[in-house]
Amino acid sequence: MDILLTYGLALALALPLGLFMARLMEAPASRVTAGLLRACGVDAARGMSWRAYVGALLGTNVIVGLVALATYLLQGGLPLNPDGIANLRWDTAIHTMASFITNTNQQHYSGQSGLSYLSQMLGITALQIFTPAVGFAALFAVLRGLRGDAHLGNYFLDVTRGAALLMVSSAVLALLLTWQGVPSTFAGARTATLVQPQTVEGQAVTTQTIPVGPVAPMVAIKQLGTNGGGWYGPNSTVPLENPTPLANLLETVSIILFPLALVVATGRFLRRPRFGLVLMGVMSVLSAALTLGAVLAERMPNAALAGLSALGPNMEGKEVRLGADATALWAALTTQTSNGSVNGMLDSFTPLGGLVPQLGMFLNDVYGGIGVGLINMLVFVILTVFVAGLMVGRTPELFGRKIEAPEIKLASLILLLQPLLVLGFTALALANPAVTANSNPGFHGLSQVLYEYNSAFANNGSGFEGLGDNTPWWNLSCALVLLLARFLPIVGPLAIAGLLAAKRAAPEGSGTLRVDTPVFAGMLLSVMLLLQLLNFAPALVLGPVAEQMTLNTVKDVTK
Repeated sequence: MDILLTYGLALALALPLGLFMARLMEAPASRVTAGLLRACGVDAARGMSWRAYVGALLGTNVIVGLVALATYLLQGGLPLNPDGIANLRWDTAIHTMASFITNTNQQHYSGQSGLSYLSQMLGITALQIFTPAVGFAALFAVLRGLRGDAHLGNYFLDVTRGAALLMVSSAVLALLLTWQGVPSTFAGARTATLVQPQTVEGQAVTTQTIPVGPVAPMVAIKQLGTNGGGWYGPNSTVPLENPTPLANLLETVSIILFPLALVVATGRFLRRPRFGLVLMGVMSVLSAALTLGAVLAERMPNAALAGLSALGPNMEGKEVRLGADATALWAALTTQTSNGSVNGMLDSFTPLGGLVPQLGMFLNDVYGGIGVGLINMLVFVILTVFVAGLMVGRTPELFGRKIEAPEIKLASLILLLQPLLVLGFTALALANPAVTANSNPGFHGLSQVLYEYNSAFANNGSGFEGLGDNTPWWNLSCALVLLLARFLPIVGPLAIAGLLAAKRAAPEGSGTLRVDTPVFAGMLLSVMLLLQLLNFAPALVLGPVAEQMTLNTVKDVTK
């Protein structure tokens, strides 16, 4: 029932939000917005070519990233540091900057003890608003190209609108979370007296230091912006981030709210609502399958504890107050999008339960991150149209515009980037055990390493936390994967959109391949599964599948 309630509430909220998004991005700039941009030297009414759009996008990201990096490296001497937290180590700072400028929020530090309040707000929360707004802007630029507009829009206007929408939505959610008990204060850490004093290494411990701060606003934007990076290291497993069942429901719905709304907005913006339904249908079928798989896997008893505990669902690494189903649902949704937040420890999932998040990130377009998930899906639409054209002997067309060699080359390169980076760096790490730092040998150790690079490429940020990842190797190698996986799959589709926009649209006829039919939806689903998952099937067989078979064998022997 909780699962159906989550999906139903998200869809009910996404429909009006998506329609509003489409109207907002169609409308001219308001006087206030135009005035603010004019004060910054930007003409809001001036459209951009795809090259100008890419230049503005990359330029602003470089500037924002350098400001964030400086904040991390100098936080020890900057204001809003009541707990006296030291500067981040250089390699951790580089990784943190790369992680948050790419909407990934992969954290190799513990949030509450690694960053000052200023770093949390300026270097983290501000980027959690800016980076999804960039993805939002890039999506509508691509849609304008597919629609055949004369230009792809104005990057600065698009980002401003996306950021404003996220800030208003996050303010509402932050108030709701504060009401539920999530801290929202600038006071320093609190000290609490233990109900049961403990003895640690011969010394009596009677008090506990509890870090607090402006947690609610960060939790709100981390969920709505498909960011995922929490105030606390254990993320939303901590009751201070996720204190009540209602808070858990709100945060779970927030994971998929904006991605769902953007699918609705896409159909309306392109003036092709049936095409939007096709995209929603394909994504929802995959989402339901992955969620069902995660829930069923985590309802299974933990095979490693066979004979040692009572029968029941796998509760290792989970909050008893939330239960196995709510944790599995969150894990499935957080990896279908690029969110990456958690309310349980993924490293403690059953092998097949841990396989589901891997699959969601390998696909990387089941709802996906804000803007970028749909951009990835549109790349698969182009490839599907191309394959269908070859099958029937016609020049492939999308919305009346021919898809030719330049577009297919760009789409193919985008597709090949994922196995190249994920499998390539996984092989390098496993070939050098001294730098791997995984806590488990054998099959699960391979899964830990594969998951880390998979999460980095998918701009997800979740992890199998048994991995010792705060080292120069992991920080720098993941930073490289993060940056390449974020910006190349945005730049490539913007180039494709620019090329298609420059072509003359042919009228649709009886021989035109319709992309708004159930037949095309089935073909799109088949192409996605064949092209994407088969790339990673051997690695998954050597990791979670082999681990599950080993546990089953041990269980049979102990009977």
